[in-house]
Amino acid sequence: MAKILIAYYSRRGENYVSGAIKNLAEGNTEIVAKFIQKKTGGDLFRIDTVKTYPADYTECTEVAKVELREKARPELKRYLDDISDYDIIFLGGPAWWSYFPMAVMTFLEHYDFSGKKIILFMTHEGSGFGSSFGQIKKACPTAEVIKGIAIHGSRAANCESEIEMWLDSLVESL
Repeated sequence: MAKILIAYYSRRGENYVSGAIKNLAEGNTEIVAKFIQKKTGGDLFRIDTVKTYPADYTECTEVAKVELREKARPELKRYLDDISDYDIIFLGGPAWWSYFPMAVMTFLEHYDFSGKKIILFMTHEGSGFGSSFGQIKKACPTAEVIKGIAIHGSRAANCESEIEMWLDSLVESL
């Protein structure tokens, strides 16, 4: 049986949801990650930065834009000791300027993903996967990167059955 890791970055607090700024106790990507964990039994790993992003949503997006432009690699609070036992990595994050947050790139560059299957999941407010699939394929050329599922952030809390159906459809390809 394949060993599964669900690694994700998620933003709590102020988020843009369906045209308005809302304060979320749990980020949309975290909600989706937990649905994946519930169905697969995989291990959850929250990618978290040492430096806290601004609480204000607009300020946060400006920081994210600068990080993307500068190809920043924010320092993470912690890392897994080893990922060699994992066969499948579900990798998730919000779409920030059509890409994964740069903290996800810091996480990816810390490990060797050779021979691993990386299945992407993303939350967004209209961009879908944007340019993130190419971003991850380029960062992990020795892994099999699979474009998984992009969930509209406003639907995250109510997408459990959609996640279950998606995961059921993946079983044959894994």
